[in-house]
Amino acid sequence: MTHPHGGPAAAGTGPADDEPDLLRDQFRQLLRYPRLMAGGVLLGLLGGAWLGYSTSDTYVATSDVVLRVPTEDPFNPTIAVEKTLDMNTERQAATSRRTAGRAADELGYEGDPAGFVSGLQVTNPPKSQVLRFSYTDDDPAESARRANALVAAYLADRREQTEQTRDTMIKGLQAQLDPVAKQHDELAEQLEGRAESDAEADYTVKANLLNRITELSNRISKLKALDVTPGKVIRTATPPTSSDGPGWALSLGLGGAVGIALGLLIAWVRLVFDPAARSEGDVARALRAPVLGSLPRTRDTDPLLTEDREESPLAEEYRSIAYRLAYDQRFADRRRLLVAAPRGSSRTAAAVAVNLAASFAETGKRVLIVEAELRRPSLENQLRAREVSRPAWTQDGETDAWPGGRRLTVDAGESGSFELVPGARVRNVARALTSPEMSRLVEEADDPGVTVIVLTPPVFAYADALALVDRVDGVLVVCDPRGVHRSQLARLRDLITGAGGTVLGTVMHRGQQSGGTRRGKGARGPSRGAAGDRPDRDAAGPEADGRGAGGRGAGGGARTGAADGAAHDDPATTMALRAVSPPDRR
Repeated sequence: MTHPHGGPAAAGTGPADDEPDLLRDQFRQLLRYPRLMAGGVLLGLLGGAWLGYSTSDTYVATSDVVLRVPTEDPFNPTIAVEKTLDMNTERQAATSRRTAGRAADELGYEGDPAGFVSGLQVTNPPKSQVLRFSYTDDDPAESARRANALVAAYLADRREQTEQTRDTMIKGLQAQLDPVAKQHDELAEQLEGRAESDAEADYTVKANLLNRITELSNRISKLKALDVTPGKVIRTATPPTSSDGPGWALSLGLGGAVGIALGLLIAWVRLVFDPAARSEGDVARALRAPVLGSLPRTRDTDPLLTEDREESPLAEEYRSIAYRLAYDQRFADRRRLLVAAPRGSSRTAAAVAVNLAASFAETGKRVLIVEAELRRPSLENQLRAREVSRPAWTQDGETDAWPGGRRLTVDAGESGSFELVPGARVRNVARALTSPEMSRLVEEADDPGVTVIVLTPPVFAYADALALVDRVDGVLVVCDPRGVHRSQLARLRDLITGAGGTVLGTVMHRGQQSGGTRRGKGARGPSRGAAGDRPDRDAAGPEADGRGAGGRGAGGGARTGAADGAAHDDPATTMALRAVSPPDRR
């Protein structure tokens, strides 16, 4: 997939968005939080140590009981025990306070029965009529003794309840049998000596009473013969020989595994809510442009132009960036490049512009750097430059006005030389950036042998870059990923594309170390000499989008009426627009 102008596809649609690459990138980013991961592992190990300590002296004794229902014929195959026995109800009865109190009385336990039964666990293995009593205690002999006592108490209580139910039923049946038997006996006395033919009806009543007596007597006999055995102990609890805990080794191993998972989870949550762009993938996805190079950490006292360019790894990195730009058709057609930082200091962006100019000069191109920093220009004082003749088109105009006032040539050593239009303080910045003279400077790149590089202040600090993006072939963003948020990079891309520009790529760097040095004559300190080095004015970003080059024509005309209206309605927008063209107060 290619760009409409022939260049490579945007980074947001390339291989960087493939799922395996994203996963690998996220995993590498997780390793950026070693303290969080170490904290998770430490918490896991502490939890494992607590588990090992708390279970090192606990013993579990187990006893199994097979339950049965009361029956007069235990060998009758028509009786379905599983339908007459509710194991969940029995399990609740086994752990009841009634059973615990009975077992506590048997053992002479004087405390609360609820505390006695706190170590008991009763389970039912699937598809069985077995109750498993497991008792946990710090004394192995006591755990076995209490488990057996609870089993005995449960079986005794179950047997007692069954016998009470049987006796109650027998008593009720006997209460029905007694009057019937009495009535039968009285009727039998009355019928003595009488012929059966004379008292046929009484004999029929007597037969019915006898049948009723026989029925009740049979039911009473069956109840008396009922087997009320509640169950059978198939395994008696014995004192365990080892503790029930997983042991120190297993506890620490489990704690370490859980700690690693916890550390990764904490690091992942931190990564998700971290707004900073932590990797090349984050920067590329936010700007939808490739990362062309990554610069090492430098000192703010280092010269802008890399010395000893034949042996310097830093110079090779700049050459690599220059070659990648040269093969991008969006830039190679006209060779007009704008270099800017999102926020903060422009010193690194200036170093990138200068070294790219030297790299292009090595290939035989005539390179022109235009310093569009018109508030605190400093590039001239940081380079070995000398004055050259002015362009012919400046002879008839205002020769003292920027950008046609001065032109310098910079000695880049073995790489050759390149030209520089240094920045200068002007009364109206917006008018100078959109002037016909600025347009003629950029148009010098129409010559196949000329490359024009424009250096501007940070995009979020001033709208100067947005006033020029529609005149160049692309923008090279120079940023420290740790100092800018992903949302800010996405907003930067929207500002540039909204103003008619294209982001060609990104150069990442790791910031600059502060290093003390003596200031030479005419040189400025690192805190003042860096282009665009002033307090960050990120709040001007949205307003800059409203009055940038998108609000001008291709030739850089005046602001649109919508922008003027927004400036009158929003005080912050008015201040941002005034910052673009402050009066010269020298």
